[in-house]
Amino acid sequence: MKKINLILGVFLTITSIANAQNTFTLSSNDLGGSATINEEFNGFGCTGNNQSPQLSWNNAPKGTKSFAVTMYDPDAPTGSGWWHWVVFDIPSTITSLKSNSGDISLNLMPKEAIQSITDYGAHGYGGPCPPEGHGLHQYIITVHALKTEKLGLTKETNPAVVGYYLWNNTLAKASIVTYYKRDKK
Repeated sequence: MKKINLILGVFLTITSIANAQNTFTLSSNDLGGSATINEEFNGFGCTGNNQSPQLSWNNAPKGTKSFAVTMYDPDAPTGSGWWHWVVFDIPSTITSLKSNSGDISLNLMPKEAIQSITDYGAHGYGGPCPPEGHGLHQYIITVHALKTEKLGLTKETNPAVVGYYLWNNTLAKASIVTYYKRDKK
């Protein structure tokens, strides 16, 4: 009986590991537990490089027709958080974004992708820039696997409306959370 329980336990462990490795996953070569001056916004009192991080994802679910990427700060003192990056209509054949793809002037994003307006009032990536002395803010970067090729939205669509369309079309999502704070000067 002990031998059967041991074999069953090993089988279940191997199955769990195999299943975990096949989940929809997001990773970054640029990000660790905390954002850096490279990702920090350049404006609103911040002086960072405003570079969007490199992102890679794999194991999208069957039926994925496109992707979207968002970056959101739920700790912003606005009552509704802060949208730092909203990209959608990324073709299903794309599984990574290069560092600084969020800079719309560099044309590093796939041509079909749309970088809509952020809460900074601009298109493309807008990095972390929490108020001085406000403590750590979390930045949730999420890739959404979508069941539609196009959301039917434009680059002028605000983040709340994009979020509504994402909610209605997401098959799966994977996230990375990173943190950032600015000390009082």
